[in-house]
Amino acid sequence: MTDGPLPPAPVGLIAGSGRLPILFAEAAGRAGRRLIVVAHEGETDPALPAAAWVRLGQLGRIVEVLREAGVAEAVFCGGIRKPRLFDVRPDWLGLKALSRMRSFGDDAALRAIALALEEEGVRIVSPMPFVPELVASLGALGKRRLTDEQRADAAVGLAAARALGGADIGQTVVVKRGVVLAVEAVEGTDACIARGGALGKGAVVVKARKPQQDDRFDAPAVGPRTVAALVAAGCSALAIEAGAALVLDRVEMAAAADRAGLAVEGI
Repeated sequence: MTDGPLPPAPVGLIAGSGRLPILFAEAAGRAGRRLIVVAHEGETDPALPAAAWVRLGQLGRIVEVLREAGVAEAVFCGGIRKPRLFDVRPDWLGLKALSRMRSFGDDAALRAIALALEEEGVRIVSPMPFVPELVASLGALGKRRLTDEQRADAAVGLAAARALGGADIGQTVVVKRGVVLAVEAVEGTDACIARGGALGKGAVVVKARKPQQDDRFDAPAVGPRTVAALVAAGCSALAIEAGAALVLDRVEMAAAADRAGLAVEGI
């Protein structure tokens, strides 16, 4: 009698806020992968079953939980509200990561955190191969396509987003008639959309990958909440970078865009 194949090793899920951690957990379950979830207090949805809850900066505790469960690879999923990065109370490993940060920009901070975890035996990998159905494709998400004017604004926004992303500033730009009305900084996507919409009704919102984006973390993501933000701000369209952005709750998002008469398109 021969032994059967060994089950795949568990995967660690270091969860932040938003829907992505839950969608990742569902996709991993469908693929038969066992997850060990470490969630962040005040950020992660309480509906996500977690092996442990940690405070922002407790990297040593994250490593302890994952190693005890036999986890060698983990993914980052979900965001951390950026203003909270200025209220970190790190443990010993968190201090080690902080000492290496050149800035508190997304990429610099996340690369330092990933390096600290990997030095303790937990390799950080991209979540995208686990959720290919969430990756944005070319073309319209719902019934409406971008008009020629909106497409021209989307092209301006994509160029601006890549330029800003190269400086590790943000992923979202709001444009109307070729004029950049707002760019995302520490306030986040929804606040950027609100600022841009207040300056120009009917504006186009663009969400794009930073040129130096590390697919292991902070992939641009949109979902029904993004559509709600566009509606509230009076914007007319959303352009997302195909192959680089994640679309959360795609069916619900498309239905919401159709109800609101918005164009949502992968470009």
